[in-house]
Amino acid sequence: MSGPLIVLVGPMGVGKSTVGELLADRLGTTYRDTDADVVGAAGKPIPEIFYDEGEEHFRELERQAVHSAVAEHTGVLSLGGGAVLDATTRALLADRPVVYLSMDVEEAVKRVGLNTARPLLAVNPRRQWRELMDARRHLYTEVARVTVATDERTPEEVAQAVLDALELPERTDAPVTPGRENT
Repeated sequence: MSGPLIVLVGPMGVGKSTVGELLADRLGTTYRDTDADVVGAAGKPIPEIFYDEGEEHFRELERQAVHSAVAEHTGVLSLGGGAVLDATTRALLADRPVVYLSMDVEEAVKRVGLNTARPLLAVNPRRQWRELMDARRHLYTEVARVTVATDERTPEEVAQAVLDALELPERTDAPVTPGRENT
């Protein structure tokens, strides 16, 4: 089966982009983020898509971006936090090397403060984050081959845990990017 070498799923702020870039560097491959694909296709940031066209329109753009990326990309792929809500996306991810990057609410507070411009966290962000996770956690675990906890770990430690969990050898000539901050 062709497609991505690794697919990262998990909640917003878990570090999918940072870890994905590190994994791509270590494996000597490319990195792609479906949120960036959506932004590129829409010509505006995700919060503006939510506010201007609504969540349903955003989810359709996201579904299209994920399906294209899975069909076209052979490197490391990061999916938006809500991509797993779509049943066709979950079916598409079956039997693929999907890794669920997890974190608890306290870690989310440390990383993103839960006060950033995230449309789904606009009111009472702690409660909304918990509700999102209650609704999504089982979907992340459903599609994932492995789960890697990111709490109290550096991006480099998470990337290594992903490689170890999937039993993927790091390229010996791949550059290692010095410490990056969590995103």
